[in-house]
Amino acid sequence: MLDGINYWDELRDSPSQMEICFAIFANVLELDEHGEPINEKYAERRAATYLYRYCTGNLPPGEADLEPWERNLY
Repeated sequence: MLDGINYWDELRDSPSQMEICFAIFANVLELDEHGEPINEKYAERRAATYLYRYCTGNLPPGEADLEPWERNLY
């Protein structure tokens, strides 16, 4: 999803955006009863969706917009 997008330059100049990416990943990630992740790739995809939108101004094709709870910082 992020091929061809130079997101590192964007994040380097705005560390709060990196914090939001981490928050999205952590908020979306689900763990089983043993503490093992069960949807790690989905959580990664949601964080990548945020980066894509931040860098391009558009949602990636076929991706749903982020819900407010996904971006909450605790």
